[in-house]
Amino acid sequence: MVVRLGSAILVLALYFWNPYPFQLLELKSFDWLMMSQKPIQNENILLVDIDEEIIKGYKGYPLPRTFYAQAISRTSGVAGITVLMPDPDIRGKEHDATLASALRKSPAVLAFVASTQANEGGPHVGTAQIGGDPHLWLYRYPGILRQEHLSTGVGLINTAPEIDGVVRRIPLAVGSQDKIYPSFALEMLRVGVGDPSYQIKTTDGGIEWVRVPNYPPMYTDSNAQVWLNYNVNFYRQTASEFMKNPIEAPFVIFGVTAEGIVNPVPTPAGLKYPHELQANLLHNLIQGTSPSTPEWGQVAEMGTAVGLIILLLITSYSIILSLPTLLLSIAGLLYTTWNLFQSSYLFDVSAIIIICFLYWSIVTFRNFVQQFILRRRISQQFGTYVSPSLVKKLQDNPKLLRLGGVTKRMTFLFSDIRGFTPISEKYQSNPQGLTTLINRFLDNQTEIILKHGGTIDKYMGDCIMAFWNAPLDCEEQERKATECALEMRKALRELNEQLREEALDEIKTGAGINTGPCVVGNFGSSSRFDYSVLGDAVNLAARLESQCKEYNVDLIISEYSRIEGFVYKFLDEITVKGKSEPVKIYTIEK
Repeated sequence: MVVRLGSAILVLALYFWNPYPFQLLELKSFDWLMMSQKPIQNENILLVDIDEEIIKGYKGYPLPRTFYAQAISRTSGVAGITVLMPDPDIRGKEHDATLASALRKSPAVLAFVASTQANEGGPHVGTAQIGGDPHLWLYRYPGILRQEHLSTGVGLINTAPEIDGVVRRIPLAVGSQDKIYPSFALEMLRVGVGDPSYQIKTTDGGIEWVRVPNYPPMYTDSNAQVWLNYNVNFYRQTASEFMKNPIEAPFVIFGVTAEGIVNPVPTPAGLKYPHELQANLLHNLIQGTSPSTPEWGQVAEMGTAVGLIILLLITSYSIILSLPTLLLSIAGLLYTTWNLFQSSYLFDVSAIIIICFLYWSIVTFRNFVQQFILRRRISQQFGTYVSPSLVKKLQDNPKLLRLGGVTKRMTFLFSDIRGFTPISEKYQSNPQGLTTLINRFLDNQTEIILKHGGTIDKYMGDCIMAFWNAPLDCEEQERKATECALEMRKALRELNEQLREEALDEIKTGAGINTGPCVVGNFGSSSRFDYSVLGDAVNLAARLESQCKEYNVDLIISEYSRIEGFVYKFLDEITVKGKSEPVKIYTIEK
């Protein structure tokens, strides 16, 4: 329990720490959620690509300002040009004059770029502030790289890549010096509405939303960033096609796609150019939807993480309970996340899934190691003393082998070689031969004991001690012990025939069987113990085995082990050493 609880605390600490792999996984899960949505066809935005063909027609880049003037005049809605023009046209002032005239006549937005170099800043755009001061939360830049020309609107095309360099979010507004500058897409929507300003609401936790009048608020993170929906299809034309036969659209965004001029940026949907990013952002603004984490989101995520770890902690003692709990939890999290995402709620469960799986893996691996060690210990302790089927049952139910013992009625069999000393003397010059002989005898007898479900307690030189009804319950223990002794007698005769053929001495044995209560279990310390038995019934069985020589028989059975089905011969009523009460003894003749 201590280990499971410690593991739970460890993975929760890892969750709240939120290391880089967790952050990256969160971003990748957003990519999956976003790109798995059914693609949307936007009817309001047209993308115009300034490609190699149009540049070749004008004999190089940059294009003359007159081109942009003509393009703006062909636009039926708001024109947005993401091309930077910070200096006068190299072809002459008349080109700048033509563009300036077109900008005065038509609603258009030019792109600005936030700069790391301090300068005088860009043109002011009206901002209606609600709540606190947004400057405290906005991304801030020293200055703004200005355009040569002024238009109806000016907006920033800056991006804010995530930790993996992929652009998934764009700020709707940034700060520079004492001004707030809107994004390019936000300006296009404002110009399209014709309102002199946009609104930004700030709370104690940061920026809450940004909106253009007549459109719903766009909820953002605390830094005024929004997640882009890249699973959108836009109408698209090359610049040459547009100049010949333009598609009418409320918003037309021009951008350079010619190779080597503007570098595209990585996104979940592949490499995208600046005007494509702004189109995606404008789409979000028009639709009024962008995935965002609600105020209760973080609390709900943390509560879910803690609750699931507690649930796994409760069920972790059994893989039969913990694995279904884990799988159902993951399925529930994914289902909930998917459905919330359909409603534009971003509920991050990736880290929760990871810590749940990590905790389950730790606990399961620990349980597996414990079970493996225990099963190996059981195999080592009982593998050669009980049948394989009994070993497996013990491995499946290790609780039977707890340190300590239980009182059970058991049957014991002691078997010993008669006349072992004279045999040993013949092997004084060949001790290896004596070892071989004894091992042949023990192999012969052991196989039969295991066959009849007996447990071999120990080998004591030439003596075998076995018992029934432990570690597992054994029905008709007296019968199985008796049948075992009779078959051992038969097997010994076959062994002796082999020994005679090899000109070796025959082996004679004596065996004693008794039944009675005793204590059986693991005895020793917690680190080293043996499975054995203690009790008077054990001692009596050993005494009966030693009496075989006195009565010239190879088997003595006490009255406590007699059962129907066998023909017993009464031998005597004796009082063995250590016993005050006499016991009737019997044998079964060959």
